[in-house]
Amino acid sequence: MLSVVSVEKALEIIKEEFTTHDTVEEVCVTNALGRVLGEDIVSGEYIPAFDRSTVDGFAVIASDTFGASENAPSMLNIKGEILMGEEATEGIKKGECMKISTGGMLPPGADSVIMVEHTDEGFEGMCLSLKSVSPNENVTKKGDDVKEGAVVLKKGAVINSSSVGVLCALGISNIKCKKRPLVGIISTGDEIIDFSEKPKFGQIRDINSVLLASLLKENGCDVINYGIVKDNKKELQRFFADALSECDAVLLSGGSSKGERDMTAEIISEKGELLFHGLAMKPGKPTILGKCNEKAVFGLPGHPAAAYFVALRLVVPYLSFLTGKISNPKSVKYKLSTDIPSNHGREEVVPVKISDGKVYPVFGKSGLVSLLSEADGYIIIDRNREGVFLGEETEVYLTK
Repeated sequence: MLSVVSVEKALEIIKEEFTTHDTVEEVCVTNALGRVLGEDIVSGEYIPAFDRSTVDGFAVIASDTFGASENAPSMLNIKGEILMGEEATEGIKKGECMKISTGGMLPPGADSVIMVEHTDEGFEGMCLSLKSVSPNENVTKKGDDVKEGAVVLKKGAVINSSSVGVLCALGISNIKCKKRPLVGIISTGDEIIDFSEKPKFGQIRDINSVLLASLLKENGCDVINYGIVKDNKKELQRFFADALSECDAVLLSGGSSKGERDMTAEIISEKGELLFHGLAMKPGKPTILGKCNEKAVFGLPGHPAAAYFVALRLVVPYLSFLTGKISNPKSVKYKLSTDIPSNHGREEVVPVKISDGKVYPVFGKSGLVSLLSEADGYIIIDRNREGVFLGEETEVYLTK
């Protein structure tokens, strides 16, 4: 009989037993995509650094245009032109204006810009304002985007393309990022062969190591795939010792149920301690978590879908915790297209597809890889419920 813990308890154990990694390294912004920030990014300047125009037109003093219309335009003296990329050193006074382009620096004295479409040529050197403008109209003020000293990206944020744009805008070329976790993966079982081989009767292609490696890489990890290890204790001990010495965490796929040949729990216990053996989750009941040399060791089920969903529910959150990553799982809410019964007492993960704004379960057994290809995501049925029902709005965690 397995000593089963809930998913919530498993996540609590992870936070209690393990600590976050503080190791950071300097990374060039151009190579930082997908990395986890190891420090707050604080702006050292105002963005923009000066008041600037958002339109092509004329920089004016707003009060000079009050009451202006096509029938009664305001007449302003054109004092000059502000060239793009140059500092506006000469200011304007009442009754004056200066020609300006989008992005140009507002001259001293000006507080707004009238669009060129709302002006007309008057006498030589004069501009006719055909419309009134308000103070700060068509103007981006200094620091409207970012104030000096403001935190623009928080420690733990994952660098994406927009983050790179922010860093470039601030002139930051190198940032401190958390070291990528290195995770070792070992597939076990006499029946397992390489995924590129044609299986004989009774043999199964190794899906798990490649599937799990891909999931971990998607989540900012480096991976060492130690390959397939047969059900031989000495051989598994050797591979496990290597993985434990080289990696920050180890995943053992297969050999986690209570069968005669299953050695995962025994081998973990020899190197450290079992934190639990059994998870109140369907699929994924025979999951193991151990602690060896202060590192997490996960014994995952052999069924590909079960291993995948346990990795999503436990391994990915553990790795986020390890790096201090701010985790925001992608989810949306949809109404169910049908009743989905569930076993009371175990959290159930149900793969689903989304069509016409509704959620449809993808039925099948945990070993069917088709579940992974057809599903757009999954829903979680709480262990204290006996199912979810037609028309009920539910959270869908997206995997595509």
